[in-house]
Amino acid sequence: MNQMEVNVHSFEDTFQLAEKLSKFLKAGDVIALEGDLGAGKTSFTKGLAKGLGIQRNVNSPTFTIIKEYHGRLPLYHMDVYRMKDSMEDLGFDEYFHGDGICVVEWAHIIEDQLPNNLLIIEIQYVDETSRKIQLRPIGERYKQVCEEFFHEYFSD
Repeated sequence: MNQMEVNVHSFEDTFQLAEKLSKFLKAGDVIALEGDLGAGKTSFTKGLAKGLGIQRNVNSPTFTIIKEYHGRLPLYHMDVYRMKDSMEDLGFDEYFHGDGICVVEWAHIIEDQLPNNLLIIEIQYVDETSRKIQLRPIGERYKQVCEEFFHEYFSD
């Protein structure tokens, strides 16, 4: 399984897809979240947070780079967009191999710091309300996550 694709037609669809995906994630999982500005990366992360039982409002960590949220597992929400001109190492490795789930927006900017195995999720703008969401698992763990997730997602 190299890639899977889902078309969503509202914020709620994106949110619910991510909320369902959260059930299959565990500590140490890393999601590289890609997409243009306004594509729905933060909306996706809000759905993951809800699925993890996080009560706090989730918003983009643009100016702080990393925001931490606590639920059944910690969620480390990273926005590395502002690091594109910086070679600074902020200790991402500790998060990537830690006790929570990492979501990295604009992950390609720190590609050399990402773990070898991760789940790449790209959200593409289709029109005002519709998006195409592609999941590309890298490594056996994420292939299994995607297979289980899609089996459940499409059986509803």
